[in-house]
Amino acid sequence: MSFLALSLERCVDVTSKANNTPTLDIEHELFTGGARTVAGLDEVGRGAWAGPVMMGVVVVTAQTPAPPAGVRDSKLVAPKKRISLVPAIENWAVDFALGAASPAECDEFGMTKALGLAAVRAILGLKALPDVVLLDGPINLLARSELGSLRVRNEVKADLRCGSVAAASILAKVARDQLMADYDLVLPGYDFCGNKGYHSTSHVAGLDRFGLSSIHRTSWSFADGREHRNEAPKG
Repeated sequence: MSFLALSLERCVDVTSKANNTPTLDIEHELFTGGARTVAGLDEVGRGAWAGPVMMGVVVVTAQTPAPPAGVRDSKLVAPKKRISLVPAIENWAVDFALGAASPAECDEFGMTKALGLAAVRAILGLKALPDVVLLDGPINLLARSELGSLRVRNEVKADLRCGSVAAASILAKVARDQLMADYDLVLPGYDFCGNKGYHSTSHVAGLDRFGLSSIHRTSWSFADGREHRNEAPKG
């Protein structure tokens, strides 16, 4: 490779990282190692006070082109843009699925186990098991699950670096946001449509007025001393 070509390649790589543009470079490392399919997973809802934790999974192969323009970690993409990217991601991916763990499961098993449950459910929603699972973060969430024999590659900041993981984060974020908007209709008063179950002034005001709803994570400290209401609040 010529000096000019090498310099241009490095320039493109630096620009991509600066713009938080994920690539399929890590996925292609796995293809070079013999994998035929790679499934990128990412979660949303880990830190929420209410609602499920959700996992998205997107499968790619060595023939999959670069991610659709605009695909980033979901936290870096505006809500309307995320929604508009969903059809493009679904058409681009070889396969995709979602999995979730309920607030009750988050309370009963703890967050790491709940994330593992959501990950397993997402993967089992695929047409076929992938050769490699690409997980954001340092923890192998599948290690003690029924899918513990699957090969897993953990990558810190994979949602920023890996196209399959970034795409999965968008699918999961859009689906969970819509679910929380639906909950807002049957559990008004907490502003779930606005805060998506996370801490906010409006959420705290709803808790002060109505108490805990059926989708709050009652084992968390914010719930200490609060009355639990089984029925949807009125007004």
